[in-house]
Amino acid sequence: MRVLAAMSGGVDSAVAAARARDAGHDVTGVHLALARNPQTFRTGARGCCTLEDSRDARRAADVIGIPFYVWDMAEEFHDSVVDDFVNEYAAGRTPNPCLRCNEKIKFAAVLDRAVALGFDAVVTGHHARLGADGLLRRSVDLPKDQSYVLAVLTRSQLERAVFPLGDSTKEQVRAEAAERGLAVADKPDSHDICFISDGDTRGFLERRLGSAPGDIVDGRSGEKLGTHNGAYGFTIGQRKGLDLRVPAADGRPRYVLSITPVTNTVTVGPREDLEVDVVTAERPIWHEISSDVSCEVQLRAHGEVVAASVSVTEDGLTARLESPARGVAAGQAIVAYRPDPGGDIVLGSATITAGTRAPADVANA
Repeated sequence: MRVLAAMSGGVDSAVAAARARDAGHDVTGVHLALARNPQTFRTGARGCCTLEDSRDARRAADVIGIPFYVWDMAEEFHDSVVDDFVNEYAAGRTPNPCLRCNEKIKFAAVLDRAVALGFDAVVTGHHARLGADGLLRRSVDLPKDQSYVLAVLTRSQLERAVFPLGDSTKEQVRAEAAERGLAVADKPDSHDICFISDGDTRGFLERRLGSAPGDIVDGRSGEKLGTHNGAYGFTIGQRKGLDLRVPAADGRPRYVLSITPVTNTVTVGPREDLEVDVVTAERPIWHEISSDVSCEVQLRAHGEVVAASVSVTEDGLTARLESPARGVAAGQAIVAYRPDPGGDIVLGSATITAGTRAPADVANA
């Protein structure tokens, strides 16, 4: 099989390319140049897409013994991922840019170009597994599992994907890289959001959206508790950085409960007011035959897993949670899993629109 290996310059993608070659595939490495200014997107272990990363990927390809190219996809990345990130925050939602990058860049723009050039599949260093049935499964290394950010892929995209690392832990991958003589064996993983190299998401958004002062109000009394410089700087469940001028009567901390862009209002309240047991979502991608299933759902990357009953239609998804969850944010993905001896299977995903509490009579029915 002729495959294109996406090589970021990190250890995972380098070992994935090497394993694909060892499996007998005809492998070509490609580094995606995603930054408009490749000098600015790394600070230590933060960020990606620097000239250093491109050179690391090229050196790894030389050691592996495969052809190597650089594809400039900076404009596609900016339009589909960076602009989407900013627009989602401006609309009061909390996006996941890694998920969007997989959906719009690695398994859309890159895959489409690869197929047009005669490649059969795209190889990546994601920690996830594909079973013989074509279904996506969690990695054996659960702390590193990336099936959540891959759950947006369709069956046709999964059919052209290869994930060679899903049966290995990160420690095993690093050890193998060292044995192969790959200089990236000890290279730190990139953390946080790749295009915000300093980790200051609020500062990044303020530079693009400007200052937009508004009120912070109590979710129960409606009392004004403070002000903010932009509702886009908050996420559901946030506790730090609220700078409230009026302390709670009971002395307990308060959390962000909701964000209303129309009025530029941030609503806060006690932790228990974050609890939801019904999650609605849009744009479902569903691989299960049945549209009504009992399963487990994950509501954030590396977030808690909750048992739920999920109903899916062409237009949306509704999950009724068996136990309440906190910090459920519109814009994040809900991913449904079915436990399986061969690894938890991804049944499907959708983009969260809201989390609510069911009326007591419904919840207890």
